[in-house]
Amino acid sequence: MGRGKIEIKRIENPTNRQVTFSKRKNGILKKAREIAVLCDAEISLVVFSNTNKMTEFCSPTGQLGSILNKYQKTSGRMRLWDPKHEYLYNEVDRIKKENDSMQIELRHLKGEDLTSLTPKELIPIEAALLNGIDKVKAKQASYNVSPSESFLFIYSFERDMHIWLLLIYS
Repeated sequence: MGRGKIEIKRIENPTNRQVTFSKRKNGILKKAREIAVLCDAEISLVVFSNTNKMTEFCSPTGQLGSILNKYQKTSGRMRLWDPKHEYLYNEVDRIKKENDSMQIELRHLKGEDLTSLTPKELIPIEAALLNGIDKVKAKQASYNVSPSESFLFIYSFERDMHIWLLLIYS
């Protein structure tokens, strides 16, 4: 009398799922060892659990790298560790980090997220803002905008910035 068939679906109970994973993983590792010994086959097996714990098996006659190279040659698929793709991946990662840094800097220039900054870090931001005000004044002067129209905006901005800097530095 054999066991009944079980329905193949995700096991909802985490404890039962982990026990089943462990038993089936051990079973597939045992089968991989057996086929490697009985048939003199080159076998490589890598298993990741849902917690990213890795288990690997490689037949005694082979090495993981050589088996992967053989797989790539026979399947015609792209190399997994292609230096060009590795470089591009690293470059994308670097650009993402640079973008995040620029987003933070932009928020600081807009006056957002300033509470985490030290007074020393605020000085270049203040200089950049004052430089921006000077450029706005120069541009307005080139359009012949009357000083009284722009004065109210710039005066209130400078006053607010002055008060804000006094609060930060004190």
